[in-house]
Amino acid sequence: MKKLLVLVFALGFFGAAQAQFGVRAGFSSANFTDFETDAIAGFHAGAYYKIDLGFLAIEPGLQFSQKGHKRVGDTGTPAADKERLNYVDIPALVRVNLLPYLNVFAGPQASLLVSRKLEYVDGSSITTTDPIRKYDITGVVGVGANLPLGLNAQVSYDLGLVSANYYEVNVKNNVLKISLGYDF
Repeated sequence: MKKLLVLVFALGFFGAAQAQFGVRAGFSSANFTDFETDAIAGFHAGAYYKIDLGFLAIEPGLQFSQKGHKRVGDTGTPAADKERLNYVDIPALVRVNLLPYLNVFAGPQASLLVSRKLEYVDGSSITTTDPIRKYDITGVVGVGANLPLGLNAQVSYDLGLVSANYYEVNVKNNVLKISLGYDF
């Protein structure tokens, strides 16, 4: 009887939840920790599925994300080696709705390395993914705003939790993301 009551309560709880599918894209600024490099600009784009439970919302997603870094020469000239790391990110976020239009969120994110391009100043490049770990685990924190017409905006930070093992050096991916999204 107890199990039946729990099942009825759970079905009613999730049945009252509102779910929304959406898309999100934006600007990224990525860099490695503990490495003498500058941030590199990129973009991210993907989809999410938000299950709104009132005060809380659960939001799994899937997105393409550019990460990496650039190394400026000793002379400080604009010429730099640029390394672009392309990942598929799989975040699992929990949002706390503070006001009808404002929320904060956090959660884990698994990322899979899909490609790499290291461009040297002389024009040559390397595309092998061998010198870097093929996956990444990060923690995501941020703040979001619900806008009119189904739009939303957010600022988030991906904080690397495991080493990228870049040429056997202990560095982590850190990414600042500014996004605009749309709920269908």
